[in-house]
Amino acid sequence: MTLLCPRCGGPLRSRREGNKVYLVCSRCGYHVESTSTSLKVSSKIEHSTKEKTLIINEKSTSGLPITRDVICKRCGHNEAYYWFLQTRAADEPPTRFYKCVKCGFVWREYE
Repeated sequence: MTLLCPRCGGPLRSRREGNKVYLVCSRCGYHVESTSTSLKVSSKIEHSTKEKTLIINEKSTSGLPITRDVICKRCGHNEAYYWFLQTRAADEPPTRFYKCVKCGFVWREYE
């Protein structure tokens, strides 16, 4: 449950000042002392404009290379399309993704 600002509808975030907890709106600055003894704190993950969504479908796999060195975990077929994506920090190896040629099952492997 997210608490919303009564003025502007923005999310209220908790802020501790001394021994008191206040709910503060980051948009308009509204603040009120919290009457609750416990608060759930969560944060939203912000994505940059450089990040992209990759959609794999029948048409997009036609240009991908095929390997015969893996076995599909769903149907047991030994051919799969493969591609690499950097899903973790730059100093770590990229993640390998596979898509079974026969059943279309997609899985990933880390080094």
